[in-house]
This record gives sequence, C-alpha cells and structure tokens, in this order.
Amino acid sequence: MKKIEFDVVVVGGGLAGLCSAIHLAKSKFKVLLLEKNTYPKHKVCGEYISNEVLPYVKWLGFDPFSFSAKRISNFELTTHNNKHISARLPLGGFGMSRFEMDYQLAQIALDNNVTFIHTSVIDIKFEEASDEFKTTTKSGDNYRSKIVIGAYGKRSNLDVTLKRKFIKNRAPYLGVKAHVSGNFPEDKVALHNFKGGYCGVSKVENDYINLCYITNFKSFKKFKDIKSFQEQVLFKNKALRSIFTESIMEFTKPLTISQISFDTKTPVENHILMCGDTAGMIHPLCGNGMGMAIRSAQLASDLIIEYLQEKIETREKLEKLYIKSWKKSFSWRLRAGHTIAYLFRQDWLAPKLLILLRWFPFLVPNIIKMTHGKPMIVPFK
Repeated sequence: MKKIEFDVVVVGGGLAGLCSAIHLAKSKFKVLLLEKNTYPKHKVCGEYISNEVLPYVKWLGFDPFSFSAKRISNFELTTHNNKHISARLPLGGFGMSRFEMDYQLAQIALDNNVTFIHTSVIDIKFEEASDEFKTTTKSGDNYRSKIVIGAYGKRSNLDVTLKRKFIKNRAPYLGVKAHVSGNFPEDKVALHNFKGGYCGVSKVENDYINLCYITNFKSFKKFKDIKSFQEQVLFKNKALRSIFTESIMEFTKPLTISQISFDTKTPVENHILMCGDTAGMIHPLCGNGMGMAIRSAQLASDLIIEYLQEKIETREKLEKLYIKSWKKSFSWRLRAGHTIAYLFRQDWLAPKLLILLRWFPFLVPNIIKMTHGKPMIVPFK
C-alpha cells in the first residue's frame, strides 16, 4: 500500500482534469492526475468548442491552431422535416478532435511536472481528523492530498460509491460518434434534428468531419443496429442523409456511449470539487460542453490556489465560494440549454420555432449567447 503526499489529486484526465492539473502545476503545486485510459484516445464528443476558452488555454500553453484546429464562424440548424436556418456565431469557435486535444494537453501537463498514473479510482474519502483526502485506486494504492478534484466524466461507478443522488435516476440517452471523409465547410458547425435526437457536424484538425449524435435509447432500441436506425430515422433529414451517404467512414465502427443523463448534479460532493461533466452537463444541442469543462477547471483552480496559499481561511469557505462561482457561471446556461433542447425535441414544435427564428433572425445569436460565455480572463502571472 503506497502513501504519497500531494497538494492536489485530480481524478480524471479529460479537458477539465487536464486544464486544472496544468493550472495548479504552473503555480508550483504538487499535482497527481489519475486517469484510467492512456492518450491519445477518441471520445464520444461534439468536438466544437467556443472561442471563449482561447485566452485561457493559450495561457496554459496550448494554441489549438498550432495543431491545425478549424476556425468556425457559421452555424446551421435543421429540423427533422428539413426546415433550416443559418447564422453567424457571435464569438466563433474551433473544431478539434479530443484525440488530439487531450493528447497535447497531457504533454503540457507532463512538461509542467504533473504526475500521471493510469489507473481506475474506486474510492475517495475525506478524513476529518487529518483534514485530508485518501484516494484509493483499483490496484490498492492510496494517495493522500489536501484537495481532490473530480473530473471523471458524465457517469461512473465512483458516483455510486460517493452516493451521489443523480446516479439513481434514469439515464435514457445514447451517444454515437464517427469521423468521416467528405465535403463539408470547415468554417461551419451544424446541428441536424431528427425524431428522437439530433446530430452535430463539424470539421476537425485532420480535415475529417466529426459526426456525433444523441438519441433517446427508447427510440433507438426499436431497431436492430446503428445502421438500421440511421437509415430509417436520421436519413429522413436530407442534410444527414447526404453527409452520411456521401462520406467515407474513417473509424472501423462508430463509438457509442450509453446511460447519458442531464440530471442536476452538485459541484461539491464529500468535499470534492467537481469539474466538467462531473459537476453538470449542458445539453449537447447547445454545443458548448467542452467550453464549460475548461471554464470550470479555471474556476476551481483559482480558488484552490487561494486556499493552498491560505488566502481562503477554511475548507468550508472554499467550497461555498466554488459553489457560488460555479452557479454564477453555469446555472443560467444549464437552464437555458435544458429549455432549448426540450423545445426542439418536440417534433411538432421545432419547425414552428424555426419559422419564428426566420421572421426574427436577430434572436438566433442571442439564443447562442445564452449558452456561451464571454472570453475567459487570463490568471495573473
């Protein structure tokens, strides 16, 4: 049984985990990142990210355009019965695969002396007597730290161990992703609605097109396989039929993830500061989960630094400040995202909403702004 002291243990090496690890390491704290997978690895993800994160990720040492990320400035939305609307994105964004982005951030973390261990975490306990955490891995090793950041994703066995309330609820959605080669404007992100779900389309750094859709599992299970579902449901949307049938699949088979839920979570559990999808998921229809993950990493890191420097006097105050800043940054986005997604899931209503938006096109950028933030402020050096 190993006992190793760290200032911070980060559980999960996705965008939120990697960004927080780099941020804290740049401030000379001893950081351990525990991630079960090795890099690079594909993930089911829309792979469009708002430019709001650019000042911060560049401060961390990562410039996505150095790795050929696609600059995205235009948006298109279609309904299941082929009504469509286009708009300029108010702030713009970029397209980059998680395969590349996570890998490059991991290299930056290593360069900043973050300790990486690829293993699964089975338990995290806060010990009141010592005022520290004990994080236990599948191999039986224990790692002690002053702070633990939970950044392990949408849903995990760890949520069961920690007795998080949302884990008991139904998780009715299925996500499917593939990269394809074909014709698609590299400056556009599209959301194509179909009965029971919608699909995001955008290009990433290697000129592949990322296709990522989410659907209610109840709708999906009526069909024998993904191919049948796509042909009989997705392809009723002409834009989707065109891009799926006229492109070449670059994956051996699509990636899938089940048990997706958009239930409300809490940003602090058992004294663990939760980041990214572990703290809360915005509906993918709003297309900015990656931006939220990165912004939450900065929120947590800034406060943790103040706490470790004893500028925040107590753990209780740290947690209250994080909950307050998290809610201020994301509560409105999440409510707006849930409402927009609900409205567009109503098959009879979505075409009518698009007609309304055509009559009042100034509403489109305002709706987009509701689920996006302003450019992030770079921490003081």
